[in-house]
Parts: sequence; C-alpha cells; structure tokens
Amino acid sequence: MLISANRLREKLEQLADLDIGNCLFDAPLAAHGSWQIGGPADLLVEPGGIDQVAAVVYFARRHGIPLVVIGQGTNLLFDDAGLRGIVLKIGANLSRLEIGEGRILAEGGVWIPELARQAMRAGLAGLEHTIGIPGTLGGLILMNGGSHRKGIGENVRRVWIVDREGRQKILDREGCQFAYRSSALQGTGAVVVRAELECETGDPRQIRREMLADLRERRGKFPRKLPNCGSVFLSTAEMHTTVGPPGKIIEEAGLKGTRIGRAEVSPRHANFIVNLGGATSKDVLALIAHIRKTVLENIGFDLRCEVRYISPQAEIMPADQKT
Repeated sequence: MLISANRLREKLEQLADLDIGNCLFDAPLAAHGSWQIGGPADLLVEPGGIDQVAAVVYFARRHGIPLVVIGQGTNLLFDDAGLRGIVLKIGANLSRLEIGEGRILAEGGVWIPELARQAMRAGLAGLEHTIGIPGTLGGLILMNGGSHRKGIGENVRRVWIVDREGRQKILDREGCQFAYRSSALQGTGAVVVRAELECETGDPRQIRREMLADLRERRGKFPRKLPNCGSVFLSTAEMHTTVGPPGKIIEEAGLKGTRIGRAEVSPRHANFIVNLGGATSKDVLALIAHIRKTVLENIGFDLRCEVRYISPQAEIMPADQKT
C-alpha cells in the first residue's frame, strides 16, 4: 500500500504524539551509521521500552508506512537521499542488563563491548570474541554475529521479539535456527528486544587477557581513525579453504588504496572501505562494484557483501544486490 507524502507526514505526526520514546523529524542518517553517510529520515524513533517498540511496529504496519529497524548502524549503508518513512533505533534507551548465575538478561540495545565487559567482571566466559564488535545485541543476534568463527547464537537461550505485526513473542535457541552469520529471524521484520544468554563460569583475569589480546589484534589490523562499517564482504568457511579470506583476495587483486570519490579500500585491511570525508553512498556502491568485478575477472570468484544497503523506500538488501 502506497501512501502520499502529505498523508505520510500527517500519520508520522500522529505517531510522534503517542508514548513511543524520543522522536526526531528529518533526522540525518549520517549521524546514525558508522560510515557517516546518508540523507535524512522522515522520522527517527528511539524507544525506551518493549511496548513502545511494539506500538511503532503496529502503527507502521497498520498505516502502510515504510519502517527500518537499526541498532548502531555499524553494518549499514544509508542512501544519500535518506529514507521516506520511519527509522526505529534500538539503542541506549533500550539497553538494560541483568546478570545472574551463569546467565545474562539483556535488552536489544545493549552495546556489545559493554556486554562483554560486564560478563568478564562477573566471571562469565564465552563472550570474549565479541569484545571488539561495535554493535548492539539485537543486531548481533539477528545475524548470529561474532568473530573468530564463533557466533552469539552459541550463548542464546531465549529471545524476545516483536514480529512484523507488532506482536510480542518468545523464541528458544532452536526456534532461531542459528547458522553461520545468519538466523531464521533475518528478513522476517522481527525486532529483537531482549535476550537471555547462557555462559560458563570462568576466571575473570583469564577472560580479560583473552579480550585484551583480541583488541590488540584488531588495533594492529583494522582501520580505526576513519569512518567504516567493518568487513564489507562476507567470509565463509568454504571461501577460506578455496580462495582465502576476502581481505587477502582483494589485496592480491592490487586494490588496496583504490578510491572512487571519497571512498577508499583501506590500505590497512582490504576488506574495509573507509570514508575519507564526504563520501557518498554512490561512491561506496561504485567501489564495491569495482572490487567485485576485478576479483571475478582475476580468479572467477563472486564476492558477496556482509554490509546491508538501505534504500530511500526502506528496502534492505546486501550491498552487492544494489550494485
């Protein structure tokens, strides 16, 4: 169902008058993504409770208003034209956390490095691999994110979601169907609002040492001073055994330092694209397309994107599908 611009504005004003959390009209999306790219969203909502999340999702569905749910925007590329509709940000306002014996109950907006540190202080092991991941718990669960070939799904016991109709549900680990960097929740419109995690007991000192080692490794390999979204291209076990990791493939294609506009393949790590200042979504998409074309011509391998592109019509897709 399409909605006219005037009707959309009227409905968004009605929504903003409800008890749904903080609202901002014409919100600059560049301020809500780690690439610092993107035009204005008609309405940005930052809810402070699960009922508020459900109310926004239900309202959008009922009135045919495009809706995109984000966390910290760490693996997203917003379009220069912005977004016509609602951006629902699950962030600091929905980040309460409780730690018990062998378990953690956390809301979807919890910052992952803080979650890892709290687990460490409580002597809970298993989340060490997440210490350097700059995202929120909801997004990490949706994509079963992690590092060192591990995923957060290994620790999930239960997940609370708001489905695309605005209904609140609870799923167990099996219901989430976690696989490598994926879950059954992806593509369903579900919003992860809370999760219960199981952890083994460990020595806080040893857990801390592992986390510090991970952070040192990241500092040595990854660009930190320029805006970026982390790994651009997807890495799989099959890929590693056949052609190698994306960064190695791209580097061997001679693409480190390649620029289009103000977007550059990082000289530090070739699976990162950095914003040199003033980069546009068009620059990044063109650079992704150039990398894929060059690698395909060189070794016959078709790189796929881990980063997601969000169109002005609130369509979400792997960035390679846009290019």
